Amino acid sequence: MLTVGLTGGIGAGKSEVSRLLAERGAVLIDADRIAREVVEPGTPGLRAVVDAFGEEILAEDGSLDRPRLGSVVFSDPERLAVLNSIVHPLVGARSRELEEAAAEDAVVVHDVPLLTENGLAPLYDLVIVVDASPETQLDRLVGRRGMTEEDARARMAAQATREQRRAIADIVIDNDVPLDELARRVQDVWSELERRARPSRPE
Repeated sequence: MLTVGLTGGIGAGKSEVSRLLAERGAVLIDADRIAREVVEPGTPGLRAVVDAFGEEILAEDGSLDRPRLGSVVFSDPERLAVLNSIVHPLVGARSRELEEAAAEDAVVVHDVPLLTENGLAPLYDLVIVVDASPETQLDRLVGRRGMTEEDARARMAAQATREQRRAIADIVIDNDVPLDELARRVQDVWSELERRARPSRPE
């Protein structure tokens, strides 16, 4: 088994790369999706979040009101740390369960947006960083996601720098390119990952 940490700045195209890797046979473990699952209604995770932040962070249907919770923690590092102390261990435990269920020769790709920021690189056999210029990121966030330029710049500034991400990378996928070229680059990377995942046979 080969464990891969996949990360990239907002708007760099990490989600597209994870999709392409999954198409080629990678076992994809999506930290964002798991983070949503561990605080669904009825879970111990949601109960812990409500205990910490109060009933007002719930929507009318009893689910977590993410925008409201975000507005509480985004500008308050101490409250964000409290939230992370609840959610991160739950995400880590679920990720390990999924990884342990994978085949012996699998390429297991952990899609982790804040891998750099949280110092998680040592957890993986190798780290792939999807990289794009700030101009490309901004263009995608404004043009495709409909953000204001001010909001897009703020989101980018809140993350690790491009240099910090590249510094932890074993493989960098440059994504200032059209989709067909990105697919070719991902195929080359996939071939290398498959090679590394094969069990070494004794001579």
